[in-house]
Amino acid sequence: MRIRFARHRNLGAVVGVALLMMSGLSLAVAAAEELYRSTADIAIGGIGGWDYLSVDPAAHRLYVSHATKVVVIDTAKNAVVGEIPDLPGVHGMAVATDLHRGFTTNGGEAKVSIIDLQTLQLVSKVDTGQNPDAYAYDPGRQEMYAFNGGGQSATVIDAKSGKVVATIPLGGRPETGQADPKAGRVYVNIEDKSAIAVIDTKTHTVVATWPIAPGEEPTGMAIDLATHRLFVGCGGNKLMLMIDSTTGKVLASVPAGQGVDATWFDPGTKLAFSSSGDGIVAIAREDTPTTLTPVQTLTTARGARTMALDPVNHNIYLAAAKYEEAPPPAAGARAPAAPPGRGRAAMVPNSMHVMVFGYQGK
Repeated sequence: MRIRFARHRNLGAVVGVALLMMSGLSLAVAAAEELYRSTADIAIGGIGGWDYLSVDPAAHRLYVSHATKVVVIDTAKNAVVGEIPDLPGVHGMAVATDLHRGFTTNGGEAKVSIIDLQTLQLVSKVDTGQNPDAYAYDPGRQEMYAFNGGGQSATVIDAKSGKVVATIPLGGRPETGQADPKAGRVYVNIEDKSAIAVIDTKTHTVVATWPIAPGEEPTGMAIDLATHRLFVGCGGNKLMLMIDSTTGKVLASVPAGQGVDATWFDPGTKLAFSSSGDGIVAIAREDTPTTLTPVQTLTTARGARTMALDPVNHNIYLAAAKYEEAPPPAAGARAPAAPPGRGRAAMVPNSMHVMVFGYQGK
């Protein structure tokens, strides 16, 4: 907060007011910082990166994509209890709690693996479009949507039979999606178009495309089914939006971090979250169906861009790792340029872990 002092006969009074304002702001920020704080850290180790995390609250499980597998964590014990192998280029796993099945998007082989969540065994693999990445499960029709980043399409799979029932062209690169079973809609971010595609779940067709200005390059998406609100993280210009899911109207926006990726909403606390690669989680409260208020900027760790929320215990989980630092240049020498094509530093082997942040509110 920058305060400019104008010429004033009673400069002391102005300074006093300014200091009071700054003091009040500091107290508000300090209070807000207690809303979420670190409560645990779970070692994962190994080598390779990660993408999405997903939660099964009823089973007390967290699923974390890691290299070519999914790591299974017991959220009651904060401990690794298993893994699901043979998932080339896995991005993440949709959880169908009603069917006790998981559906992993395997970008490296253009397939979805169907997993029995009670045994963690493979049921079958299903062909998709190129590079299945994000996903959404529609419990109303018991269908799983794999959003194919390379194929610019959605593959719709009957969650019971494991059969492909539709392939939907999306006209752009899809990112995260959300289902509204009562409305009969699936919403999906089209990142390169800065838009949201609206899919009719009965006809499996795109029935509307909504621009999201002022947001750019939407990545994460969450939904409040009670108020029909979408929360969209925009990686292009560091914003989190609140959008009317019945009209596509952008109702509010709040600041977010650099490289926004995941976005979640907690119906119990009315809090929305957007995590970003610069180690920030922007947290805002849906105070009314038209008001989104920033309440905390949570510091996490460098590279902790993906996140999952447990709506029962209100914990949030973020994957992170340590990264190698380039040695300092010799005295008088210029620092070497970054290697071409490398946007991220190398990860230190065996340093991957999951950070747990607990809700401190009432």
